[in-house]
Formats: sequence, structure tokens, C-alpha cells
Amino acid sequence: MTYQPRLEDIQFILEKVLHVPQRIAEMPAFAEVDADLMNQVLEEAGKFVGEQIAPLNRVGDEVGAHIQDGVVTMPPGFKAAYQAFWQSGWASLSTATEDGGQALPAVLESVLYEWLSAANQGWSMAPGLLHGAYECIKHHASAELKAQYLTKVGTGEWLATMCLTEPHAGSDLGLANTRATPQADGSFAIRGTKIFISGGEHDLTDNIVHLVLARLPDAPAGPKGLSLFLVPKFYADGTRSAVHCERIEEKMGIHGSPTCVMRFDEAQGWLIGEVGRGLNAMFVMMNAARLHVALQGVGLLDAAWQKADAYAHERRQMRAPKPAGVKGTAAADLIIEHPAMRRILDTQRAWVDGSRVLAYKTGLALDQAKHHPDAAQRESAQRWCALITPILKSACTDQGFHGASDCLQVFGGHGYVSEWGIEQNVRDARIAMIYEGTNEIQAIDLLMRKVLSDGGSALNALLDELAQPLSAAQPHEAQVLDLFAQLRAITAEAVKVNGQSEGAIALSWIAGDYLRLAALALLAWSWTQIDQAATAHASDAARWQAPSTALRAWVLPEFGMRAAMIRGQFTAT
Repeated sequence: MTYQPRLEDIQFILEKVLHVPQRIAEMPAFAEVDADLMNQVLEEAGKFVGEQIAPLNRVGDEVGAHIQDGVVTMPPGFKAAYQAFWQSGWASLSTATEDGGQALPAVLESVLYEWLSAANQGWSMAPGLLHGAYECIKHHASAELKAQYLTKVGTGEWLATMCLTEPHAGSDLGLANTRATPQADGSFAIRGTKIFISGGEHDLTDNIVHLVLARLPDAPAGPKGLSLFLVPKFYADGTRSAVHCERIEEKMGIHGSPTCVMRFDEAQGWLIGEVGRGLNAMFVMMNAARLHVALQGVGLLDAAWQKADAYAHERRQMRAPKPAGVKGTAAADLIIEHPAMRRILDTQRAWVDGSRVLAYKTGLALDQAKHHPDAAQRESAQRWCALITPILKSACTDQGFHGASDCLQVFGGHGYVSEWGIEQNVRDARIAMIYEGTNEIQAIDLLMRKVLSDGGSALNALLDELAQPLSAAQPHEAQVLDLFAQLRAITAEAVKVNGQSEGAIALSWIAGDYLRLAALALLAWSWTQIDQAATAHASDAARWQAPSTALRAWVLPEFGMRAAMIRGQFTAT
């Protein structure tokens, strides 16, 4: 029941579905990266995750992180595993070589963090923000701050936090009132309390780099008054900053990750980026974090599926219904033979595999947006990331929780007790629907900011690119073209509604439904790509047939329901 990465599934999607080695070869920055190197990296990553991280999952959940006198101690084995992680170079997979990293494609990092989350989400929370913190410091910090902190964070030798939320300011960051008072030496004294800070205090690394949103004394109210500051746990001379962990939260899940209340008592810090543009700098972290959160949903669902599938192949219960002419030979059959259980498992497999296609394509798009020599390709990749990130974050985490709950059902009563570990998957998965921007906020961001802001032009251009090679003569591809056409029509209607006096309010009611429509249409597209690859490689076809069938039977019919709900709201408006 311990999660094990399955490299063959990943290789099929990367190489035969998305043709990642060929796409990577188009970018001079990755001239030395080929399929063999990618497979070697992923093979070693799978071994590390399976042998060193997955076995710590249960102790992390049962023992958890502990605090005494403001000092947080991590569960047994966590520190040694993290030291091995960063020293082996896994924390710096995509970090630039000049900053101590390996400069490998971000798509490989996407696979790594999916596996880490599946194996041990509590532990994986610790390095989860490293990439975003590194990019934030690299692109916005002063030369002096970069010299002191960039390599340490980029290699993972020091971990980082993202200090946004306050007791009265959750999703509405503009309400934050942590204060930053200028000092004579150019630094700032930071005062305030931040809550829900993942890894705010721990013993995994020698130092922790806090990136803190705060407001100067004369700053205007609202988000435009926020600036970003770097406050370390320890300064260069070894003295400790006036940053204190007041407590760690008792939580539903991810017990191995300390969620801290952090108090800043005039702690010395330094400005990152420009005054009043803290959110701009912070969103470098947020966007990277949201893709990783989507991958958490995929990984935790895959972990739940692995447990449920293994149990279904071992557990015997009542005789399953047989097709006409087929007789059972045993007093009880394996529950995998029961259609209700098969439906659960195949449906969740359809979500895992299809979501991987979209998530890995997004990881590849991050590489293309940054490194592709052709401007049109960079623009297309940037459009993909902007539109797809909120969809992935919301849809994958929603399915990660609800799908894990469905997988628990396979166990019956045994799933509700802790012995089999499936209930931990459900508990751990729930938080991903909330943090890094709730799924409701992702839906509003997609519809109001990403789609309606340009009248749907960017979304339609993306759909054009995806639809171009599809043929209406192929049934599955024709279905995708129909879903795309319906999505376009609903988008056009939403543009009209948005122009009405109460349009924004009406659209807020159905933003979640709209995001779900987009997710289902994209999931259908991803499965046409899987089906094409499976047909072209007949030896792989059997592996993908059952979830492909389940997608059309049990997943895509939701599209019609959501579309009807949206049209009903438009009619009412």
C-alpha cells in the first residue's frame, strides 16, 4: 500500500503522446537533453521517491510535526530525507547552472513533484515553494540579495516560505496590514502576524527565507499598497531574526507539514522589487505554486487509485454478475470483477491519465515560453499557461479529493479505518482545493480575467490550435470538436451577458461551471491524443482502453449538465 512511481506510464505520455523529446530539441537551451537523459533522470527520481520518501508517509501522518518553545521538530526521517533530496540535486532540477542547478526542463520537474505529492504530500510541502521563491528572487531581488540568497534557495540548501495570509485577510490580500517601516540603513522593520504559513518553522534546513507581503506607513489601502520583503530566519552573522512561530495548526491532513502562525516583531528585512508592486513579484511564486498544486491533485488521486486497484485485485466478496453464458467457478469473486468497482477505478484512471497530458503539456509550455527561439511559439506557450493554469489547479484538485473518496469506497468499511491508508489520501487531498487561491477564485480568474477580458479571443485561439489536426470523420475527435464548439458558443453568450448592467454578478454564479466545461473539453482532447498514440503503438493499446471507454461513458456526460446550468442562468439574466 506504499505508493510506487510507474515510469512506463509517464514515458508513454511524454514520448508517444506529447513528443516531449522532439519539442525539447527545438530549444537550444536544452541541446544536451534527449530521451535517454530524460528517462535516466526520471528513473532515478522514481527510485528516490519510492525508496526514501514514500516509506515516510505514514509516520508523517501519525507522528506529525511538533512545536515546543517556538521550535518545530519534523517527523522521524524527514530531515535526513530532505538533506538527501537537495544534496542529490532534486531540489535544483530546473535551476540555472550559474545558480547551482542542473538547468533541466521544467516538464521533468512537473513529473517529480507529482510523484513526491503522491508518495508523501506532508513531506513534499517543504520543497514545494522552492521553484517559485527562486524565480521571485532571481527576477525581482537586488544584486546584494541575489548574492546572498539566490544559490541557497535555488539549490534547496535553504527552504523558503510565502507569507501572505493574515487572520483577517485570506483571499483578499488587499486587506493585509503587516507593516514595513524604513530604516536608516536601507532595510525595513517588519511587524505583523501571518497565518497558514507552510513550513514557517522546521528543522529541515539551517535557514528559512521568508518572503513577506507588507505595507509601508504611507502606502495606499488595497493591493496597490503592498510591497514584498525578504526576511531570513538567520542573518549572515548568525544572529536570529525577530520572527517567531507562535503555534502550528491542528489540521485535517498533511500532518507532516507544519502550518504555522508567524509573528514578525520589527524583524529586519529587505525590499524585493519595487515599492507597491509586491503582488507582481509574489505572483511569480503563485503561478508556479498553482501548477504544482494541480500536480498534487493528480498525484494524490493516482496514489488513491493504486491502493484501491491493488485491494480490488485481492479482496473476494459475493459473485459478480456475469455476461450471458459465463458461469462463476468460485463462491466469491474478486471485487475488481464487479461493474460498480470497475466503473470507479476506470473513471479515476481516465482523470489521472488525461490530467497528466494537460499538466505535462503545461510544464513543457513553461519551457517553451522561456526558451523557444520562435516568438510565435513563445506567445502560444504563454497563452496556454495563462488559460490552463487556473483550470488545472481547480479541476485536478477537485478530482483529487472527490476521486480519492470514490477510491475509498472500493475498500468498503476497511477504507474508513486507518489500517489501509486510503483515508489519509482523502484527508491530505482536501487542502489543495483551498490554498494557492481557492478553486472558486480560480474559476473567477479564468472567466472574468482570462476569457472575458479580451472577448474570448485568447481562448478561441487556443481551441483553434488544438482543433486544427482533428478530423470530424473520427468519432472521438468529432466529439471533441463538438465540445469545443459548445464552449465557444457559451463563451460568446458570456461576453454578451458581461456587457449588461448585472452581468458580472450573473457570471459569478456560473464561473465554476464554466471552468468545469473547459476542463472536460480539454480532458476529452487529451484522450484523443492518448488514443492516437495507443493506436499507433499496438503493444500499449490494452493499457489505455478501459479508461478511454470510461471517459466517454461516465465523465464527459457531465458537460451537458454543466452547459444546461449555465444556459439556465443566462436565460434568467
